[in-house]
Amino acid sequence: MIDAATLTKDLRALVLEVEEDLRGVLQSRPEEDAAWKSKHGILVKEEQTALSWTEFRDGRITQVAVAWVLATVFVRFVEDNSLVAPVWLAGPTEGRRQEAQDAQLAYFRQHPEHTGREWIRQAIRHLETLPATRALVQDSAHLHLPISGRMADRIIAFWREDDPAGGLVRDFTDDRLDTRFLGDLYQDLSEYAQKTFALKQTPVFVEEFILDRTLEPALAERPLEGFRVIDPTCGSGHFLLGAFDRVADRWAAAGATADEAVDRALESVVGVDINPFATAIARFRLAVAALQRAGETSLETATPRHVRVLTGDSLLHGRQRPGTGESFDAVDLQLGGFFASPEEIDELREALRSGSYDAVVGNPPYITVKDKALNQLYRRLYPATTKGSYALSAPFLERFFDLARPESATTPAGWTGQITANSFMKREFGTPVVEKFLPTKDLELVIDTSGAYIPGHGTPTVILVGRNAAPEGETVRAVLGIQGEPGRPTEASEGKVWRAIAGHVDEPGYEDPWVSVIDVPRASLATHPWSLQGGSAPQAMATLDEKAHATLGSLNPDIGLSVKSGMDGAYFAGIDVFRRRGFETEQVAVVIGEDVRDFSLINNLRTFFPYSADGTRRDPSEAARRYLWPNRAHLTNQRDFGKVKSERGLEWFEPSMFFARRYTAPLSIAFAFVATHNHFVLDRGGKVFNRSAPVIKLPAGATEDDHFALLGVLNSSVACFWLKQNSYPKGGDPVGDSGARVSQLPWADRYEFTSTTLKDFPLPAQMPADRARRLDALAGERAALTPAALAERAVPTADALATAEAEYDRVTRQMIAEQEELDWKNYAAYGFTSEPLTFTGELPQVRLGERAFEIALARRVAAGEATSEWFTRHGSTPITEVPEHWPADYRALVQQRLELIEADRSLNLLERPEYKRRWAAEPWDKQVDAALRTWLLDRLDVPELWRDRAGRPTPRSIAQLADPLGRDADFMAVLRLWSGAEDISTVKELTRLLTDEAVPYLAALRFTESGLRKFRAWQHTWDLQRRQDAGEDVGHIPAPPTYSQADTRKATWWKHRGKLDVPKERFILYPDAGREGDPTLLLGWAGWDHAQQALALNRIVDERLAEDASAERLVPLVAGLAELQPWVEQWHAEEDPAFGLPLAEFTRGTLEEYRRELGVTAAQLEAWRPAPTGRGGRRKRT
Repeated sequence: MIDAATLTKDLRALVLEVEEDLRGVLQSRPEEDAAWKSKHGILVKEEQTALSWTEFRDGRITQVAVAWVLATVFVRFVEDNSLVAPVWLAGPTEGRRQEAQDAQLAYFRQHPEHTGREWIRQAIRHLETLPATRALVQDSAHLHLPISGRMADRIIAFWREDDPAGGLVRDFTDDRLDTRFLGDLYQDLSEYAQKTFALKQTPVFVEEFILDRTLEPALAERPLEGFRVIDPTCGSGHFLLGAFDRVADRWAAAGATADEAVDRALESVVGVDINPFATAIARFRLAVAALQRAGETSLETATPRHVRVLTGDSLLHGRQRPGTGESFDAVDLQLGGFFASPEEIDELREALRSGSYDAVVGNPPYITVKDKALNQLYRRLYPATTKGSYALSAPFLERFFDLARPESATTPAGWTGQITANSFMKREFGTPVVEKFLPTKDLELVIDTSGAYIPGHGTPTVILVGRNAAPEGETVRAVLGIQGEPGRPTEASEGKVWRAIAGHVDEPGYEDPWVSVIDVPRASLATHPWSLQGGSAPQAMATLDEKAHATLGSLNPDIGLSVKSGMDGAYFAGIDVFRRRGFETEQVAVVIGEDVRDFSLINNLRTFFPYSADGTRRDPSEAARRYLWPNRAHLTNQRDFGKVKSERGLEWFEPSMFFARRYTAPLSIAFAFVATHNHFVLDRGGKVFNRSAPVIKLPAGATEDDHFALLGVLNSSVACFWLKQNSYPKGGDPVGDSGARVSQLPWADRYEFTSTTLKDFPLPAQMPADRARRLDALAGERAALTPAALAERAVPTADALATAEAEYDRVTRQMIAEQEELDWKNYAAYGFTSEPLTFTGELPQVRLGERAFEIALARRVAAGEATSEWFTRHGSTPITEVPEHWPADYRALVQQRLELIEADRSLNLLERPEYKRRWAAEPWDKQVDAALRTWLLDRLDVPELWRDRAGRPTPRSIAQLADPLGRDADFMAVLRLWSGAEDISTVKELTRLLTDEAVPYLAALRFTESGLRKFRAWQHTWDLQRRQDAGEDVGHIPAPPTYSQADTRKATWWKHRGKLDVPKERFILYPDAGREGDPTLLLGWAGWDHAQQALALNRIVDERLAEDASAERLVPLVAGLAELQPWVEQWHAEEDPAFGLPLAEFTRGTLEEYRRELGVTAAQLEAWRPAPTGRGGRRKRT
């Protein structure tokens, strides 16, 4: 029996090998390459894809590679289980394996010109001849591109690998013919496919529950004859298998023979999926299930049967145009990038005809649509459910109902059941789904499954059951969540939350620690957002609504971002980058969500800002243009409101959106868009805020007191509770490692706080402006005490840092105490307490762990009712009694709070860690390390250190840097402070400081092979841009593919450069290029322009030539010069006074001279790759 996890891991690696092979095959077949490009062009023209050619090609290659590998999986499965007579790859016994090898040798004697590829095709063709398996392989995408003979031999050898005992490593023998392992393959075989198609298996226990609630009542209402069920997002076929068994059981109970029951069930069950290898797996699984059910043991003698599993897009194929009743035909031209036959199209249209199913079940994808053209196509076909940044779950929700039979005088309405993302419940795109679409359908059941442990579902989910009919009844059964799964259950189906759901869904009024079951008014589900939390939450929400004096929206605020770059990596950087690249005056502080914390704004980032103080546009400097130019295609192609920048009157270098009014008005309340808790901070101007840190702008004339009044409410625990009830949860610390969404620490879950949600926030009649003002002042005092602030003012010393730390801790304790008063004042303002339980005397300091709710939590920990993770994570000590060092009147007040927390359900809920401020600042030691590191790097990041006396760019080794730096008393004092020792090796500490601050000069040194393929696409884009700048009409220039961390050889290099490969590092690394006898790193300054970088490389090459260095060391250096030359030609074609000729001409000449001396061509330079390194170190110099 096969080990599914090990098999999946092994096959993932094999797929990557096949992908690499197929790229070479495609490159060697110009006609095939041209055909693929033609198909891509058609899709772009038809606005069915906005992917670049490289992205399109790589995606299709992945599908072809997976298809080849899966085909051999099918072959091995039928071989090992004796479902066919011949063998091609191996078999479960030594005799069968030898038989396969003998058959292959005989085949090659007859066909000596063939390779292993043709032998694998023999197996595939055999399956094509069998009625039971023909559909598995005959239309598989691998037929469109062959693998090489070498790769075929590798695949055959893979399947014949022996274990130490002499048996096969991979044995599929299984008396039960269990094909569940294929589902694991489907989900995990390809990372690309997993992300593109949102591959997630539906666990059997969820599938059975949904079928119980949909298929069973549908079967009970109507005759078996003509009954139809579909999973339009069938994946690897779990729902199809379950439905097949149930329908077959019904036919058997009605007296049908085994063959008849199988045939009738297959006629009833239909599956569709956009992913071709998913449908291949589903077909195979159904074919095997039919074989078993019919009592047959051989695919070769099995009764021919038609398995109705089709490859197509259920949102497109067969969909009627809104308001016309006509089928949408344009997209029927292609399936997954490959053309489909007319017969396939006709079958898809029939299968996906609206109103033709008695039951529609499934687990639709939750992802958003990355392809902009396809995104717009879905919008045109599903205008009711594709608002804003919609997830695919929204249009699929509509499509599920659309495929179900409508209710008529003679036919009951079809049932729908799905487990889907709950994002539509809270996010803005779900408003029309909740308020316009669902109220037109007979929703029967809503279950909050976000707290259930469902392996593989990393997104919070909800189960929806309904009928394609007008609403019936005034209520809808709802299972509301109270608490998530506390730990990873041994069996997911036996988890506490799932057992509570499955065991009590039919018991309205039931409540336990996990769920409550109620019949909610149908009208309440017609208002967005939905809140499906049970327990005391509904009552607390009702109290808030009753005491609301107004809403935030009634103040007429302007809420939103002030700048949207559209490409943060191109615009955002540290101040050092702008200084180094020569346009420091064209930047402004930009605030992102993680910078908004605990009444403070931490401005670590800057953004390019082509605007004046009054918000009017200004032309960028030449330095700024050059910095942005490599990303011009991306910046030009950005779309907002369905238009590119030029169509909206913007220049290519401008951010995608800029709201001048939100920049020029000084006072703002910034907040973290995604965070575990509510963070609202007053800003007094001079910054911009992106989407992750929107701002609230009150109307003109609003005073600072007006802002503080609002801050005092928005930063309260009451506000945190209300926001979490109405906001979308993004996730936190997962329980287990199987991808389940459930969090073990609810207070660590991140939420998305939107402007639309905020406008509905209820405001009390009295708002605590005084407390907010005090907290704002303390936050300012604390910010001035951080190590970073200290290092900006003076050379940091140990004594100054120790004094600052003591003061920082004191101010923090004071802020914690003030926040407690603010929370309890708001409880009174909202009616949760009859009087303010606030302190009127001089407020004592409060440490973390001493707050009333923490004392209550510590008591629960001591009783074994809760974990101590809150205290561990925040570095505090749990205490079970009120601290003795407080004044008596404050101790009495806290005791009164504790008693109320114990007695009142609403206060018990509000005084939980989920809603109380965490004060989770960066540990002091880490702040000190970062501040000292930055101070040191700033001293090294200056041009004077990186040029010789003649002003020429000069690379330096760390050993060479150590000499002048060792004479700098301030630098050495801070270096010792950073290292934590007085007696240090300057070279060793500089190496530790600088190793992760430099990125290699050459693409082949930075990127993996996948990254280099993308880099070539970027080079092509730059070539088109240069030709365009020269006046040539090159047409539309598509944006090149972005990089992922897997494309980069080292994580720190990716951290510096990101997905756009923007050079933000401080230094250039020249690996293995230093002087003989100097093993330390050789570095250059990242502030050099392209010509200076080329001159620095010239210097290195000349020095190594003088040392008679080997060609192995010189070739990559010359390759670096070749890579720089187009940039030097572009920016330095004018005569340079120091050289008496253009630098481009000079570097061109030296490049040609070096190439001649080394005897290498341009193609050889481009093809150069670094030698593989041994584990854990750099390769040896030779």
